[in-house]
Parts: sequence; C-alpha cells; structure tokens
Amino acid sequence: MKKLKELYPETNSDVEIKSICINSKEIKEGDLFVCTMGVTADRHEFIDDAIKNGASAVVVSKDVGEKKVPIIKVKDTNKELPFLCQKFYNYPDQALTMIGVTGTDGKTSTTTIIQTLIGSDKCGYIGTNGRSCAKFERDNPNTTPDAQNLYLYLSEFVEAGCTYTAMEASSEAFFRGRLQAMEYDLSAYTNVTSEHLNIHGSFENYLESKMMLFKQTKKDGYCILNHDDPYYEQMKSACNGKVLSYGVDQENDLQIVSYKVYPTHTDISYKYDGKEFKVDSPLLGDFNVYNLACALLCCLALNFKLEDLISRIKDIKVSGRLELLETNTPYYVMVDYAHTPNGISKLLNFVHTLDINRSIVVIGQAGERDYLKRPKVGNVVVENATYAIFTYEDPRSEDPKDICNDIIAECKDTHDNFEIVVDRREAIQKAIDMAQEKDMVLILGKGNETYEKLKTETIYFNDIEEAYQAVENRKKKEQEKH
Repeated sequence: MKKLKELYPETNSDVEIKSICINSKEIKEGDLFVCTMGVTADRHEFIDDAIKNGASAVVVSKDVGEKKVPIIKVKDTNKELPFLCQKFYNYPDQALTMIGVTGTDGKTSTTTIIQTLIGSDKCGYIGTNGRSCAKFERDNPNTTPDAQNLYLYLSEFVEAGCTYTAMEASSEAFFRGRLQAMEYDLSAYTNVTSEHLNIHGSFENYLESKMMLFKQTKKDGYCILNHDDPYYEQMKSACNGKVLSYGVDQENDLQIVSYKVYPTHTDISYKYDGKEFKVDSPLLGDFNVYNLACALLCCLALNFKLEDLISRIKDIKVSGRLELLETNTPYYVMVDYAHTPNGISKLLNFVHTLDINRSIVVIGQAGERDYLKRPKVGNVVVENATYAIFTYEDPRSEDPKDICNDIIAECKDTHDNFEIVVDRREAIQKAIDMAQEKDMVLILGKGNETYEKLKTETIYFNDIEEAYQAVENRKKKEQEKH
C-alpha cells in the first residue's frame, strides 16, 4: 500500500492506493485505475464505472474533466503502466536476478529447467504453466503477465525469499509494452520460426520483438544464444550483454557433442570449458537436448557449479511437455504443448523413432490468433501422423467449425487420414477409443493448461485430466462387455 503522493509527488495527495488495476470490473476499494488502451477497448470510457467500484484515483492520457477522485494525466498510459507498477511494488525486479527466455518453441521447458537447476527455494518461475516457487504454485492469465500482475508476482517471489526469477518473455509481451521497464541480468533464446503474425503483421516485426529481450539485457549481463538457429546472427546483433552460445560446433561455449534418445530418457554428452561431461536427462527429444543446453549455459554464466547442476538434472519435470501418462494400458498417451508447425513436426518425428505402431493426434488451433498458420499445422499433422482428429482449442469469438475447416483447407483434397470432432472432450475420447496395442495417442496444443476460452466464457479444462478420464471410460466400457 502506498499514498498517491509517493507515486505522483505533484499531487501531494494522501489518498491510499492498495493496488493497481486496468479492468474497471475488477476494481476494488482503494485501487488505482490506469486507463490503458487495450486491443479492442479504450479504458478511458470506463472511468465512472471504476470510480463507482471503489477506485481511489485514476491515471489518464486524455482530458476527462473533473471527477470525484484525483486524476493524474500522463503522456501515454500504456507506457506509464510498467514503470508505475515497478515503483508501486518497490522495484522487485531489481531485488532479483532476472532471467528472460524467448523463442517460438521451448520457452516453458527451458525456464522450468532453469528453475529446477537453481532450485525453487531460490528461483521463481513465470510462464505458460503459471507462476511458482518453493512456497506456492498458481495460474497465470498470460504467458507473460500484464505489468500490474507481473510486478505483483515478482514482489511475491521477493517476499518468499527468492533471489532469482526465470520467466518466459513472449514476443506479444514486448509488442504490448508489458516489459519495457525491465532490465535483464541474463537473457536467452531457444529458436525462432514464424508465429503470431496476426499480432506482429510480419515475420520481421515478430523477430524484432524477440530481439527486444537482448536489447534490454544489462551491459554487464549475459545473452545466451542458440548458434544452430538460422537467426543467430540477427539475435546477436541486438545483444547488449556478453554473448555466450550453445550448439553442435566446437566454437560454442557449451557444445552438444552427442546424444542418444531412449523411450524413457536421453543420454547426452556436452562440453564446457574444455571438459566433456555426460548427463542422463529425463527429457525426451532432440529439441530438449537444446533446451537443457540453453538452461545449463544460463546457470553456468551465473556462476553455478557444474557438478551441482548435473546432480539436479534427474529432478527435471516439465508438466504438459512430452508428458507420457501412466495409464496402465497396451497403448500410450502423451500430452504436449506443441502448437506451431515447427514444434509439431519435431515432436512427431521424435515420436516415430520410438517403438510404436500408429500415431493418433488430437489438435486444434486457437481462435483470434494467427489464421495463416492453421493450414500449415493441418499439413504437418496429416503428413507426419498416422491419423489426426482436428478439434477446437480456445476458439474465443470464432466458430470452432470454421477454425477446423481452416486447418484442413490445404490437405482435405490430398489426404484422408483425418476427421473433425469439434468438441475437444469427444475428440480425446475418440482417439483413446481408437488406440490399439503400441499405438501412441498425442494430445497437442494445450499441455497442462487448465482452461478453454469460449465465446462467452472461460471454462475449466485440462487435457491431462481429460485423457485419464477417457482411458477410464474406455476401461469401464470394456469391462461391461465382459
């Protein structure tokens, strides 16, 4: 809690501010309402509602006349918000070693690995799988939260005794200005492929948003880059801190020497500081060899001892990422967050290196998101999976049938190894019911997320729970037959 004059001395107001809010419907008594410009809404239009709900002061960038509460006018409320939140929560980012990870695929895995290697008692995590430290685990509304939530979460980490934070830094967060007050001690990227063009307009703009992470890295900080990614040089050109790289060539600071993927683990040889070392990773897939390399190099740059890091690799578990469910069935069920053409292709290629028969994929595409990606996803799935069931995935205001039709637009005349089952629960059940011995059912797109965003509401929905329920439903039906 702060007095308004602590945030804006020119007001000389003793009005107490309990929190900062940008949604008039969520205002509580004593909140400071900031009238940001949303994607579809100008929040200046809701000032009276905010005051009615208890706002004690309002920050604006337009003339709104006199109100019953203090009005603070700034040049740009969107740009003001992160700096205001940073000040309100006593600069928690400056009390933490801030680690930011960006990339089209692999952000969640890499940040989760970093938290595990450092230890959740010291390191908080913010990203797609929520926010967590040793003392709590909670959901997030966004991969990278809005500023008023982000700085609140960081202050929670400080209060919990954390000294590090590993966070996913999404391109949209930079585009929306959520992170412009942040300076990173260490930044890293996993890879870059085409994504979110509905937001950025072009791949060049998308890449530029990714590069902002490195521009906002401290000069005495570190930038950890994937040397094997095609956009390595462009990312390097944006780096403000010291550049360290990982990849297969000897010139890298951390070299991926060799690896062998098994159905339950991966044996990897890395080389660092002239010495080769071996690890037994519980993570599967060659992409996770890179994610682990990135995370290890991040921690080594922060002066953690290699032997300590190696000892913690066995504890790594990334919920909803290549998560093989314990179903006690003759077929396999795996849940993964893969939702981009590149991520899906890599995942399916890996799965077919395992000792399985057919791959049965359940997948959709999000509404109000990059519609140009949808037919690419459809092509990748039907070309690399044995059978596909296309369904909805956070359709929002769009008709889920239209989204499914977009997905099959380019493959419907060339392939017949798919069907549309619009309801996601029914689609998962259909896939489970189809599975025969040694088949692999892959439920993709949402990982361990706990919601579905529909047209009029957000409902609770979790792919892992739904998969287990579908398995139980099948077992029950089979028992009834006998």
